[in-house]
Amino acid sequence: MAFQTASLLAVSLLILWVSPALGGANDAEDCCLSVTQRPIPVFLVRAYRYLLLKDGCRLPAVVFTTQRGHELCAPPDQPWVGRIIRRLKKNSARRSVPAVTL
Repeated sequence: MAFQTASLLAVSLLILWVSPALGGANDAEDCCLSVTQRPIPVFLVRAYRYLLLKDGCRLPAVVFTTQRGHELCAPPDQPWVGRIIRRLKKNSARRSVPAVTL
């Protein structure tokens, strides 16, 4: 009886030790638990990243990082989210083009 209990305990500990490694690159801390439906002012946003189902998250989201470093989760299918992403890409392209002097 003691051997069965020890074996069950060993298997349980092994499963707990291995299971976080099976989750993929994103841990639960990296995923959004909810998203805001209210538009975020574009001037507050400095960066974005996607969190998708294939990354191990239960809720797909775009995470916007504000100028002060806060992260806000938004639904990727909303038009206002697409507008912010396009604006950030446009601003990034503008900054990366070197100025031509004549």
